[in-house]
Amino acid sequence: MARVYIGLVHYPIYNKHNQIVTTAITNFDIHDIARTARTYGIDKYFLIHPLDTQAELANNVIRYWQDGYGGQHHPDRKEAFRTLSLVKTIDEAISNIKEETGNEPYIITTDARIYPNTISYSHLRKKIENDNNSYLILFGTGWGIENKIMAQFNYILEPIYGPVDYNHLPVRAAVAIILDRLLGELWWEK
Repeated sequence: MARVYIGLVHYPIYNKHNQIVTTAITNFDIHDIARTARTYGIDKYFLIHPLDTQAELANNVIRYWQDGYGGQHHPDRKEAFRTLSLVKTIDEAISNIKEETGNEPYIITTDARIYPNTISYSHLRKKIENDNNSYLILFGTGWGIENKIMAQFNYILEPIYGPVDYNHLPVRAAVAIILDRLLGELWWEK
């Protein structure tokens, strides 16, 4: 089975006016995604943000849950945070994976739109199950990762559709749904 990494990208991100911005790290970005990553056996969760002030904020939260009272009071949260790594850029996350595995990861991202290199969940799941390569799945905050950056990735996962025409999931929900589709139990076969 392949090694799977995830990253939450805060720059370069579109805002609702289609301008490129840097989004803020939220407490939920740290807690919820780290717990989901640990639940699905993710090798590393990269929190990707270029600003030192945001990194300082994130590190204060991480330290509280790793070294402070939070880690003593909630050891399961401390365990989940072991998957977390704060980096400044997507390239830094890729470099860390290359250093750890010795090869370049396939880079997958998500979007609510279809692209020429869109891949289905079932196809990517089979690749992950039958492959020894590494995969970095990137999730954008705000209104998504900038198009020029998206064009550099190997694949873009098909959008998540519900039974209605509304499609604007919070990133934490999208992470959980996608990881379950790619790595979760095959409940429909039971």
